[in-house]
Amino acid sequence: MNLDFTHNALASSWVTSANAPACDFPIQNLPLAMFRRTGSNEAFRAGMAIGDRVIDLAMLSQAPELEASLRAALIACAAPTLNGFLALGSAAWTGLRHGMFRLLARDANPRARQIVEAALVPMGAVEYTVPVRIGDYTDFYTSLDHARNVGRLIREGDPVTDNFRWIPIAYHGRVSSIGVSGQQVYRPHGQSMKNGSPAPTYGPCEKLDYELELGLYVGRATPRGSTLSVDEAEGHLFGVCLLNDWSARDIQWWEMAPLGPFLAKNFATTISPWIVTLDALAPYRRHWTRADNDPQPLPYLESTANREQGALDVRLEVHLHSAAQRNAGRPSARLSGTTFSHQYWSVAQMLAHHTSGGCPMNVGDLIGTGTISGPGEGEAGALIELSRSGKTPVDIGNGEVRSFVEDGDIVILRGWCERDGFARIGFGECRGEVVAMPA
Repeated sequence: MNLDFTHNALASSWVTSANAPACDFPIQNLPLAMFRRTGSNEAFRAGMAIGDRVIDLAMLSQAPELEASLRAALIACAAPTLNGFLALGSAAWTGLRHGMFRLLARDANPRARQIVEAALVPMGAVEYTVPVRIGDYTDFYTSLDHARNVGRLIREGDPVTDNFRWIPIAYHGRVSSIGVSGQQVYRPHGQSMKNGSPAPTYGPCEKLDYELELGLYVGRATPRGSTLSVDEAEGHLFGVCLLNDWSARDIQWWEMAPLGPFLAKNFATTISPWIVTLDALAPYRRHWTRADNDPQPLPYLESTANREQGALDVRLEVHLHSAAQRNAGRPSARLSGTTFSHQYWSVAQMLAHHTSGGCPMNVGDLIGTGTISGPGEGEAGALIELSRSGKTPVDIGNGEVRSFVEDGDIVILRGWCERDGFARIGFGECRGEVVAMPA
């Protein structure tokens, strides 16, 4: 991943809100989402974030003064989903980013500024939808710390299964229940087996949990029967979002053997609306490492380039905002914080393994990274880890505690990247509210 003029920390925009130090969406970011004005019957179309504004790219595409290649990319963004734009390929992705950067830069010519100003919409006045037509969704399980923490709760001895250190483990998820930030999450019903009970019972989940993850959007398709090397894989990924893989733990423990989760995972997945491109994330690469006493990857999962810059340093936090906190005007409680750079497998290794059996990938496919937990206290990416499956409930303030997520709770994921010498960029929020299943 090469650095270019769009990563210059000294660059600023004539959109003054984009220059605030804590802004998620400075000119160095320029993520994409699908939006419309709140409460309107407008068609959803692509928007680009800059400061506290959304640029209506469909409106901007109508400006005849823009160069032809930029207009072609903008016209593709006027469709109801981003699939058509993604299918144009990496040259178009980079071209849109570079072209919009020039239009938004502080030294842009007055006519360029005038064209873009006409397409600006206040971010507080819009609503979002899922940005791409997702054909398939695969969720991985790639945090060694998460595997250890959860494994200790359900298995004695070595909590990590033998295959974890050799293979990026994953399961296929359900697309129909993926929703964008703000999603209402219905508490699922299912079977569970209580300790000491002779038979399972059916009813509402009693151990509802969140999972802090990133989502990866596939931007280039692969045909059935083909494979991707680790070095090829990242060129097929367009960008990254925040992802909450809601989990019904009591249902999960009963149904997982021998084929894995089903009802425990298929009821809701919440994603943040903004897709941060891999181009924007280039400055926040780290060396990907594997402990010397751990098995080293098999050749098809190994790469010098992956070793040099395969890890992504995305900082992450989980907050919980209870109904009581909201009613009293109190802020949310921060539950944990960590970084994606701790993940045992890289994003390139995940996609390379996904295709290694000849599985075709389609434009718009979504890949979940699995729960992101770190090694330190307070770095767990799921409540089951923080509360040790309810044995040590988490204090969220003012006398409230949580073993698992309760009805009325809003779970909020936040993410950002920062590094000396580069601008801070953010992912916005991914939030979902738990409510009872409709009668």
